[in-house]
Amino acid sequence: MKLSQFKFNLPEELVALYPHSVYHEIVDDKGEKHLSRMTRRDESRLMVLHRKSQTIDMFQKNKKGKPVEGQYLEFRHVLDYFDEGDTFIFNDTKVFPARLYGTKEKTDAKIEVFLLRELNREMRLWDVLVEPARKIRIGNKLFFDESGTMVAEVIDNTTSRGRTLRFLYDCPHEEFKRELFALGEAPLPRYILNQREVPHADAHDMEDFQTIFAKNEGAVTAAATGLHVSREMMKRMEIKGIHFAYITLHCGLSAFNNIEVEDLTKHKMDSEPMKIDAQACKIVNKAKQEGHRVCAVGTSVVKATETAVGTDGLLKEYDGWTSKFIFPPYDFGLADTMIANFYHSMSPLLMETAAFGGYELVMEAYNLAVKHGYKFGCYGDSLLILDD
Repeated sequence: MKLSQFKFNLPEELVALYPHSVYHEIVDDKGEKHLSRMTRRDESRLMVLHRKSQTIDMFQKNKKGKPVEGQYLEFRHVLDYFDEGDTFIFNDTKVFPARLYGTKEKTDAKIEVFLLRELNREMRLWDVLVEPARKIRIGNKLFFDESGTMVAEVIDNTTSRGRTLRFLYDCPHEEFKRELFALGEAPLPRYILNQREVPHADAHDMEDFQTIFAKNEGAVTAAATGLHVSREMMKRMEIKGIHFAYITLHCGLSAFNNIEVEDLTKHKMDSEPMKIDAQACKIVNKAKQEGHRVCAVGTSVVKATETAVGTDGLLKEYDGWTSKFIFPPYDFGLADTMIANFYHSMSPLLMETAAFGGYELVMEAYNLAVKHGYKFGCYGDSLLILDD
């Protein structure tokens, strides 16, 4: 398929700048009124797509089973579509505070440094992106705190914006990481920050931009579909007899990069580290062999499981990297259901969703989402795709 087939008009106001929240007015000791925001992860909107019947659910139903116009499905209603023995696969990657702001030696120019991954623990080497890149050359030093104790030297150019930094900080590794991350902020996508009144992540974002089951540190963007899942919802799933399996794929920035070619077969995704252990395989394969549904929660889970699925349709252990790029047409080998967010125009994530749900039906769902004011992006609403 062609890149232009995934282009649609997304009004700016439909990009979610915060997770789904409720607001309360509170009065302080001085009698001044303030708005307090409380995140409600599982109350964001949900749309349900049925692949075989080619139908779409948007509204809650009354006692007679009739959709009630205007009463939109919420993410917590996902439970209504699953039964005892069904299995959800979650990505338990953990986001770290990857965006830092420093100053260049001598000129005091303000520089944004986005940490991508640690290259060498002992030498304190990091793969990073810098902005503005034109000001940063090999040999330059960057200072990240007023005391001047957190300093990094540029030792290599990797891409037009990419650099290798060596942090000049002599202490045990865990102390170094703790001090470094204390200077960072939640790595929200630029499309969120650029629309906010203050173009920085706030005090709540490090928690909001993290799934409740995040465990293995290494992601520089959230496994966003998992952000909808609340602790209360998981408890209700347990009570219903739904099983959980956890895989790890450390989400990078590749999904946010512009695709420069019209022919999608010529596009290459960046590699991302992933791991699937024996326990996850045991839980998922048992569900498949017993005829239960297997639901991949998010595009990162689909990418990981499609990397590790065997020709027998069962999940295999895996510890390595994946650069898999999924777009229509594609024959999926593992999950029979999927949950995704609503993504931006011409995004690789939209392409993967369209491959799973069918191009025409997914694009119809996207048109409905725009028409009905659904929210898009990492903090946006969600789409459940069922094989019925």
